[in-house]
Amino acid sequence: MKKIEVSGKKPTRHGFGEGLVELGDKHDNVVVLGGDITGSVMTSYFKEKYPDRFFSIGIAEANATTIATGMALSGKIPFFSSYSAFAAFRNTDQLRISVCYNNANVKIGGGHSGITVGPDGATHQALEELSLLRAMPNMTLIVPCDFSETKKATIAVGEMYGPAYIRFGRSAVPMITNDDSPFEIGKANVLNEGDDIALVACGLLVYPALQAAEQLEKNHGIKARVINNHTIKPIDVETITKAAAECGCIVTAEEHQVYGGLGAAVAETVVKNAPVPMEFVGIKDTFGSSGEPEELQEIFGLNWQGIYASALKALDRKKPGNIAV
Repeated sequence: MKKIEVSGKKPTRHGFGEGLVELGDKHDNVVVLGGDITGSVMTSYFKEKYPDRFFSIGIAEANATTIATGMALSGKIPFFSSYSAFAAFRNTDQLRISVCYNNANVKIGGGHSGITVGPDGATHQALEELSLLRAMPNMTLIVPCDFSETKKATIAVGEMYGPAYIRFGRSAVPMITNDDSPFEIGKANVLNEGDDIALVACGLLVYPALQAAEQLEKNHGIKARVINNHTIKPIDVETITKAAAECGCIVTAEEHQVYGGLGAAVAETVVKNAPVPMEFVGIKDTFGSSGEPEELQEIFGLNWQGIYASALKALDRKKPGNIAV
């Protein structure tokens, strides 16, 4: 296994903010709508550089999404961002009918996602939005793994047509990609080669998946293929099917409920094209809790140890004669 290279830590939300500014530099029809938390989701970067293209809507997420739809249908490329707990859930009806039903070119930034919002507690820890948004027709759904990938994802969704949602977090996370790393919507990236098991992760869990792969090889000689599946929808059917066929078992890892998110999307692909044993690392049908991000990751098993243990289970089920239970 190649050595994991980390070039520091930075919040993914900063990548979103910088991506917006770069989009604004390139396209004068890019506009941004704020909901009184611009400094938290880093839309403040765009506001500072392009104040005439920034619109403060206040604490009114549904209104902001409806206004963004009108702007999109008038030729603008509008971005609206708030905490995922509000951006996805408080304006679900507007996302479904105004945005997706009309295939409007609206982009939503869902910030402060997952349990790593930490002390804000369960009410603010959005852990269900992937399953909600994945079911909406026309929606593109991306969960980038670090600062650089979030910046690329923001630019990419701004330059594609149609509804899109980018999920990003509050805490600083290891930077494992750089300006030269590939990024294409709908195309997963293989970060480590291996044919014994596939570890498919998104967002915060990509780095722990690499750590788990390192420990599996060190302790057992197991070579794990690590896949950064940043695009939840449309999912990369080819890469996932190839991994299932060549590795024979899969573990998915996400900072989200195990129902309806990355794991479900991978399982739907696998069961149709190359059925193999699977294990799922994620939140197990419960709400989050207040605490420091690192503490919560350990409590809920969203770390390399959780992925490692699940990998050993999947590998045991892969053995000839074993029955999946």
